[in-house]
Amino acid sequence: MTFLSRRLALTAVAAAAVAFTALPALAAEKVNLGVSIPAATHSFMGGINYWANQAKKDLEKQHKDLKITIKTAANAPEQANQLQDLSTVTKINALVIFPFESAALTKPVAQVKAKGTYVTVVDRGLTDTSAQDAYVAGDNTAFGRIPAEYIAKKLNGKGNVVALRGIATTLDNERMDAFNEVLKKHPDIKLLDAKYANWNRDDAFKVTQDYLTRFKSIDAIWAADDDMAVGVLKAIEQAKRDDIKIVFGGAGAKGMVKTIIDGKDKRIDADVSYSPKFIYDAIKLTAEARLKGDKLPATTIIPSVLIDKTNAKDFYYPNSPF
Repeated sequence: MTFLSRRLALTAVAAAAVAFTALPALAAEKVNLGVSIPAATHSFMGGINYWANQAKKDLEKQHKDLKITIKTAANAPEQANQLQDLSTVTKINALVIFPFESAALTKPVAQVKAKGTYVTVVDRGLTDTSAQDAYVAGDNTAFGRIPAEYIAKKLNGKGNVVALRGIATTLDNERMDAFNEVLKKHPDIKLLDAKYANWNRDDAFKVTQDYLTRFKSIDAIWAADDDMAVGVLKAIEQAKRDDIKIVFGGAGAKGMVKTIIDGKDKRIDADVSYSPKFIYDAIKLTAEARLKGDKLPATTIIPSVLIDKTNAKDFYYPNSPF
């Protein structure tokens, strides 16, 4: 064999060795996915926790290269600390986060993303969208618009309304803006007040007590969450007020949907859908995209629709925690 032949042969062997050692790098990267969500402080968050854990169970069984770590936080500072642990200790390379608050979590999420982690934000958007890769949420504009349209129609365009908001987040702003936009078209409907009740039954009870004390005539109450609607109803019952014609909650909790089906409370005959199952969808979409090395669309919106007597059975899940 000539010198040139031997050199060509050695070069070919070396090239083959390099190609062989490079093969593992061509395989799909393992996805170490962190899920950061609020603790189950009320029934909607109970649903979020339920569906997040269901996603972990289902998806890890389906995908051997996927590991999901779920962290729950009681407040924004705790969630920020957990993000740091997920990034530095668990060493996640993908994150699905349901922020406890928008402003407080924007910088901590941005710091995780800066380390190369793919970030999907769910529901409560960040104040700076550059801190995320993708956003998955229900239709918050419809969530505010549908109740306002329903109330305006039921009141024949005239009456006094009060509202209970959630927590100061981008999604709450979207809902309230949409609600107000509809009411602008009905000048004879007066929005007496709109206060935060933190998507919490007890807080909603206290806010409604204040409304009932200050306002002698209220035709409709928009409690932008079915948990808050429970607190509203308790306050109305305690005050023995019979002037409120409509109590409109939101998100399609099984108790409210059952009330619509049974027709037992004439004040509650409609709701708007906003299922906590979207956390399952967000985790699944993110995990499967990252396993393929793909990205999600910048925004994915899951529709919100009116729930009434005609379709309530389609939204009733008796075995769900929400």
